[in-house]
Order: sequence, then structure tokens, then C-alpha cells
Amino acid sequence: MGKPTGFLEYAREIPADRPPSERLRDWNEFHLHLDEEQLRRQGARCMDCGVPFCHTGRLISGMAAGCPLHNLIPEFNDLVFRGFWHEAFARLSKTNNFPEFTGRVCPAPCEGSCTLGINRPAVAIKNNECAISDRAWAEGWTTPRPPKTRTGKKIAVIGSGPAGLAAAAQLNTAGHSVTVFERADRPGGLLMYGIPNMKLDKRGVVLRRVETLKAEGVQFQCNADVGGSGANAVAPGKLLAEHDAIVLCTGATAPRGLAPDLPGRDLPGVHFAVDFLTANTKAILAEPAAVPAINAKGKHVIVIGGGDTGTDCVGTSLRQGCASVRQIEIMPRAPETRQANNPWPEWPKVLKTDYGQEEAAAVQGEDPRVYLTTVKKISGNGAVGEVTTVEVRWEKNAKGQFVPVEQAGTERTQPADLVLLAMGFLGPEQGLLKQLGVETDARGNIKAAHNEQKTGQAKIFAAGDCRRGQSLVVWAINEGRAAARECDRFLMGETQLP
Repeated sequence: MGKPTGFLEYAREIPADRPPSERLRDWNEFHLHLDEEQLRRQGARCMDCGVPFCHTGRLISGMAAGCPLHNLIPEFNDLVFRGFWHEAFARLSKTNNFPEFTGRVCPAPCEGSCTLGINRPAVAIKNNECAISDRAWAEGWTTPRPPKTRTGKKIAVIGSGPAGLAAAAQLNTAGHSVTVFERADRPGGLLMYGIPNMKLDKRGVVLRRVETLKAEGVQFQCNADVGGSGANAVAPGKLLAEHDAIVLCTGATAPRGLAPDLPGRDLPGVHFAVDFLTANTKAILAEPAAVPAINAKGKHVIVIGGGDTGTDCVGTSLRQGCASVRQIEIMPRAPETRQANNPWPEWPKVLKTDYGQEEAAAVQGEDPRVYLTTVKKISGNGAVGEVTTVEVRWEKNAKGQFVPVEQAGTERTQPADLVLLAMGFLGPEQGLLKQLGVETDARGNIKAAHNEQKTGQAKIFAAGDCRRGQSLVVWAINEGRAAARECDRFLMGETQLP
């Protein structure tokens, strides 16, 4: 490293966010930016640690440790420190097709495994990655590069989320003719409709990348519901007959719902978070902008579930002008710092106060999250009117499993006009998989070994959340690249794809 003592001389800096009072008035990205000198100092903090865990990309205790894309982080940090931005972008591009996505929405397992993070604040890896990518777009380094020759092989990629886009980009680079089939009206999958605009700009970031892929030769067919039964249905058998290979990247899109016996679960006003977020993004992108089909304006909102999706529901509700918003979490509040049973280089299970909670606190005077609480009943006169919650304690059952146990006397009823379910996803939808005869595991995910990505059906590969279950964008890109590599090997007998 050019600055071996940088970590001793410079403190961690990350960009400030626009004030809540300002950013709540629009749907623009809320992060600000560091200047070049600040970014170079952050690159200097990368400490020449000898054995960098930041790019290991493995699971430890079931959690991501290090970058699943194996980004060459010490190298691009050193290049940023030296001011060699083009070379830093070239190094980053060797492993990551879409650093403009991961630099914005990845939770940065690389930073959780940063060696400096053992006893100091970790290197600001994610922000440097975003800065490298943004500079590359600004400088025109990301111009389309179509392959010089074509192989004559045709591949269908089903699903245009991060796994599908990564698979398509890599397969196109190898010279194959790739068509991406997407059942929504726009490409991008969860990048388009699962993440709100203030975190990931649709026109300026997602669709910009899609247009570049199109210019490189990737074809997109939207409103194409492969395996569906409606007007936009596309027969899977037809795709099999017309293509030399298929890559399934359909995601884990079956949302987790409330217990079947929970009173009021079917009342009007109870919606899955993904439907709420999708409706909002469609309204923003409409010409002219429209009122969302599911609207929190003037309503008391209850978000059930934590995580990024819960935060996104909070931030979206506030921007729509809700009367109030509360977030119900069944898990306990995370500790402020790493605990002894969560050592480096594991992902740090510590309290995260994200943009949505910051905004709610600014508007309502307190963090919207309520921990160790679950919903007991939803009630109302023909529509949602109130929610009854009860506190829980996690105790071991007869099998030794931790389960939530309701605490008597802790029931509380509060007004609710809109209930949003942000409780995660159960796995991929099964209809298409059954039509293709693709085998699934006990959780309903596609059976295909990681890094091989082959299903039990000839010429069908799988990548992303439909194979591994609900996961991170960075894992989806990893899997899309792996599926492309193995698909190329299957078609050509060998591969040059990484």
C-alpha cells in the first residue's frame, strides 16, 4: 500500500445525508458525496493487512463474510489513494458488473470483515466503490462494448433482477445472443420495484445500465410472463425449443404472509410491502407522475417486519405524507457493539439505524421501531382500523428451539389505516418450475449446486434468490456470473468467463 500508516492518521469518513426536512420532500437519492481529497484519504486507510478478509466472500455462521464478488478491494483502495481512478475502475470491473448498484444498496459485508474493523472503524469500502463507479459514468468510461463476434447460440434469461442482468451481461460478452424475459413492465426486478427511488435512482442508475446492455446487444422482452396464464403469458416449452439454454433468475418472490388464523389478515388495507413499494415506483415513473395505487397519505401506517424492506416502507410512507408510522419487530433490539459470540470476521449483528428510522424520528420525535412485539389481531369496520399487538419473549420449547411466547397483560391497540407486511420471502413461485420439471429442495428453492448452477434438466441453469433463497444483491450478481460461466462451458465445451 502507498500509505501503510494511513489507518493511524485518518479517521473513517462517509458522506453525510441530506437533512430529513429536505429529502422527505422528494424522491431523489439522499446521500451526498465526499470530495476527491476525502476519498483518497479513505483509500489510504486500507492498511496492507497481509491477509485481507474483505474479499473472501464466504459464509461464516450462516452470514456473509467478505465480498461475495471477491472484489479486489485493497487494490482499488490503493489506486484511489494514488488518484488512479481509471485504473481503479478497471480493477473493480474485473469482478463486478454493476458497482453502481452494490455501491448504493449492498450492506457491505466487506466492511464487516475488514481487518481494521477488529478494533477501529472499518475502511469505507462501499463508498469508495460507489465513487469509482460514479466517476466512471461521469468520465464516459462505461461506453457500450458489444462482442466482436457472435457464437450463434441463443440463450433465454428469465428474470431481469441483479442475477439475470449479470448472467445476461456475461453471456453477451462471450458472444451469445441473449434475450431477457421480464414479466413486469420495466427491467430490473427488485432493483426496479423492490428498492425505492431515494436509495437507487431508476432512470439515472438502473435504466441507464439497462440501456447500456441493450447497446451491447442484450435484448429485453418486458410484459413477458413465462409460465403464466394471462394475456402476457409465454410458454416455457416454446422457449426451450427456441433456445440453446435457459437461465432461471426469477427471484424469491413469494412473500411471507400473516398466520392463516390471525383475525383480520384479509381486511382491505393489509398489503405486502413489495406491492406497496412497486405501486409507488410506478407512480413516480409515470408520465406525468401519478398517485400510487396504494397510498399512505393521511393514514396511520403499521409496518410489520424489520430489515431493509421495512425501512423502505417507513421512508416511503413518510414521503407520501402519512399521519404516523410504526414498525413492529418480533426480534429483540440489536446491541450497539459486537458481542463475544459474534466475533470478527463474522457479519456484525449490531443495531442499525437506517434512513427511514432517522426520518421518522425527525418527524415524530422517536424511532418508529417497537421490538419484541407481534401482531395479535387486525380489526376494523369493513377495512383496517386498528391493530392489536402483544409483547413476546423468546424461550426454548420442548425441542430446544427458541420460539416467541406472548406476555400476558402487554396487549396494546393502536389506530391503523394501512398495514404493510415486510416479513421477507418464502422462496420462488412454483408454477414455472413445475412446468419445466425443475427439482426443488425442502425450502422450495431450485436444486442446483452453487458455482455449478446446473439444474437436473438439460440446458437449464439457475441463479440468484430462486436458487439460494432471499439474499443480497451482491450474492445475486455472484450467482448470475457463475451461471453464465457454466452455461458458456456447457454450450462451447470450455469458457473464458471468470
